[in-house]
Amino acid sequence: MTPRFSDFLPPWVALQPWYRGSGVPVLAPVGFFRFEDPAGEVGLETHLLTDGETVYQIPMTYRGAPAREIGENALIATAEHGVLGRRWIYDGQADPLWHDRVLHLVRTGGASDPSGRGTARFAEARGEARTSDPLTPDVARVRLLRVLTPGPPPSGPDVAGVVLGTWNPPGGAAPATGCLAVVEPTALPDPAA
Repeated sequence: MTPRFSDFLPPWVALQPWYRGSGVPVLAPVGFFRFEDPAGEVGLETHLLTDGETVYQIPMTYRGAPAREIGENALIATAEHGVLGRRWIYDGQADPLWHDRVLHLVRTGGASDPSGRGTARFAEARGEARTSDPLTPDVARVRLLRVLTPGPPPSGPDVAGVVLGTWNPPGGAAPATGCLAVVEPTALPDPAA
């Protein structure tokens, strides 16, 4: 990919409200996983990166043309792929397909496709539904956790499902587990009903 991730991701991360550092960070991979597009047209990858202190989760979607439904503000970069040609790389959180695939993961109790590409070590996402209600984009939303910390996932009536993850924390410590995303109902049930 030209430019490389190490060229375009750090300046983009530095501009995000969830970034905890100052200036343009030096980011190192601590994990990487992907979801499959059923149509086979869009790449869906999540990179787990550290600036040495904090682990950040950056889902990205790779498209063969601009996606007007996503909007230019969510465009991270354009890059040339050696086989696929020009790719428009979007912040996955803004891409409806990414939301659909996360909801599918939670509904089915599935797991992501791991990858050990490059220097990134093993990482995985696993879905866990907390309700028998349907989890579709019209009744549920995905709240992505950009800053990752080990620990148990949240619970309560506003948690319809969670995406649990495993990744490698900075410093070569044992793998960590924690919550990557929370699925919330778009409208909570009326307790009086």
